[in-house]
Amino acid sequence: MPVDLSSLPRTAWLEIDLDAIRGNLAVIRMLAGEGTPVHPVVKADAYGHGALPVARALEAAGADGFCVATLDEAIALRRGGIRRPILVLYPVPPTQAPTAARRGIAITAGDFDLLEFTVAELARGSSTRLLSVHLEVETGLGRGGFTDTEVVVAARLVAGHSRTRLGGLWTHLQAPEDPTVSAIQVARFEAAGTALEAAGISLPRRHLRASGSLVTGGISSLDGVRPGLSIYGLIPDALSGAALASGVAQLRPALSLKARPVRVADLPSGSGISYGPSFRTSRPSRIATLPLGYGDGWSRALSNRAEALVRGVRVPLVGTVAMDAVMADVTDVPGPPVTVADEFVLIGRQAGAEIDVAEVARLRTTNAWEVVAAMSGRLPRVYHAAAGPVAVRTLVAGGRG
Repeated sequence: MPVDLSSLPRTAWLEIDLDAIRGNLAVIRMLAGEGTPVHPVVKADAYGHGALPVARALEAAGADGFCVATLDEAIALRRGGIRRPILVLYPVPPTQAPTAARRGIAITAGDFDLLEFTVAELARGSSTRLLSVHLEVETGLGRGGFTDTEVVVAARLVAGHSRTRLGGLWTHLQAPEDPTVSAIQVARFEAAGTALEAAGISLPRRHLRASGSLVTGGISSLDGVRPGLSIYGLIPDALSGAALASGVAQLRPALSLKARPVRVADLPSGSGISYGPSFRTSRPSRIATLPLGYGDGWSRALSNRAEALVRGVRVPLVGTVAMDAVMADVTDVPGPPVTVADEFVLIGRQAGAEIDVAEVARLRTTNAWEVVAAMSGRLPRVYHAAAGPVAVRTLVAGGRG
């Protein structure tokens, strides 16, 4: 999609395909099962895609609600006009519970002390709006939640307070690619639900499926699903090469990282490129400087390892990645010499070629989540659909999606 660079503060940017995100929501609805509520995860700035424009697009497309990791992420969505239910997946500071209640934001509880402090803060507050509390169940992830016996005590505490209500019961799978491990976790989660029923507590909305189990199948959607990586058209790294559920191939990546050079120069053999230097030209070379670096989320670990596309041709990125710059060796690109008018693609497609997030993750020895979530807020984001650009977000202009 052509971008009017005159509207951007720099010549490096992210393009976000909102049609792809809306299409991915439709695919996930099919994977989850007819009538299953879908609450996309838009934490960490929607995995680097931009939380507010993405949430607006998904809300308009019929998403049933959203999940975030922190209260301020939820408040930002509310301030941006998002009205669907929002669940904060990590416990919030107890002093902030009245704020959550007032804004209609559900919270998670997974520790007795924090839950008791939260209830006490609500008792001191003046808000009459009930706070919805979802209980996390510890099924084996080892980072939070109540055991199947503790959950009954926690549920009684929430249900018995005048300003809280039991909104949900949830857990998170540790290794969705491992059916044996997942089966153990599911059994523990079901035991927690059984314990609530035996105690005479109405079973709240239950949810445990996220992207991993959605794309592999075989696990019940219960009362809702929480797609994260898959809503952005990406598959968890551990599932590369695994048998995936029918329809998963319809998911489309929504994010591309692009740049145009700020300098293209012919350098003699033996020239050092960037700090160190960690790379020297072994011949007369044409080097293009792209205005992005580790300050934008393009990791220093990619130094002398990654490639970019220009005119549909792969070219090596050479030298140590700087905070604000990375260099491409364009000496062997066919045709007229590459200039500052050429567009480079570091993640995405160009002229039938592709560099995907999974490739960048492998080169960084990390996972897809970190690659996209690391995309800095200072990178302009251009949101587009079939009709063309619909919004631009920069540090000084939020834009509406």
